[in-house]
Amino acid sequence: MSLVLTTASVPDRDKVAFWNDAVSRTLVPMTVAPRGAGPFAGRIATDRLGCLQVSTMEADAERVSRTPELIARSPEALVTVGVQVSGTATFVQDGRRAEGDLVVYDTTRPYSFDYPQRFATHVFQLPRHALGVPDSDIRQVTGNAIGTGDGLGAMLRPFLAGLASSSAASPSGGYPPAVANRLAGNVVDLFATLITERAHPGGTDTDARSHLVVRVRDHINRNLGDPDLSPERIARSHRISVRYLHRLFEGEGTTVGALIRQRRLEECGRELARRGRTAPTVSAVAQRWGFVNPAHFSRAFRAAYGVSPREWRSLRTSQDAPAHPAVVAPEPGSGPERAADVHGADRQGG
Repeated sequence: MSLVLTTASVPDRDKVAFWNDAVSRTLVPMTVAPRGAGPFAGRIATDRLGCLQVSTMEADAERVSRTPELIARSPEALVTVGVQVSGTATFVQDGRRAEGDLVVYDTTRPYSFDYPQRFATHVFQLPRHALGVPDSDIRQVTGNAIGTGDGLGAMLRPFLAGLASSSAASPSGGYPPAVANRLAGNVVDLFATLITERAHPGGTDTDARSHLVVRVRDHINRNLGDPDLSPERIARSHRISVRYLHRLFEGEGTTVGALIRQRRLEECGRELARRGRTAPTVSAVAQRWGFVNPAHFSRAFRAAYGVSPREWRSLRTSQDAPAHPAVVAPEPGSGPERAADVHGADRQGG
């Protein structure tokens, strides 16, 4: 059900305070200063569409500011896309000024809007991590007007305006949950595409993606012994979504989960092959490299190398053993769905 807040029935002396509270509670905390001297009028209607919050705001001339003090009190990381319906707006963030029909901004950094006359705007808010794009790309786009004369902006503006209008007009408060979630996912993908298009207008994001893959691989290598190493934790450490993480590895010939498992098995194979008077037990080696369940480790090792860990140790420590472990093949059934739960499989024995 849509939430509608309006100054219509509020006494004139209380309208500004009411509006400040209504906007701050609906969107994010901010200060609103009317630009006119007469009684202030404003209306904001809000609905949910999966992970998206969709709001339509109509109000008299005003200036809106989100200050560092307000950010410190409400640091939730949201990315917002504003679509101007009527009137004009001047938006400022990161020292950049934008005047246009479509803007992107980040609620974790100060910004302001100046509306010199009565206006209407649609506001789409979503968690920043849901976008699955690097923070550096978002920073490049915020504070810049998105041209709606060509490219993705030309398609996106009428689509978003229609989506906000249809959601607000629905007497049941929007779409069925399954439809809303799927539609929200498509909108998020469009936002991510828009940000990438604007951040890399020449299609030069390949180097950035390659650099991020290198960083992820290095992170995996440095944290193999952590039994909780997983795609979710890796994505969180790099401030990207799990979906974007998996997308990064689509051209790598492996999945994130399969890479974690492969690297762990390689290190276990190397350690088990070392000659020494006091060799660690197989279970100790497995635990050192992130395998919690010994039975699962044995099955994974045999699937990769064709022999048990103990047989591998015997073969590798013989005089004529080859110097390096064989290339690790993925376990049967490995793929995105298994890769996403590799650490769970380690705990549960597969």
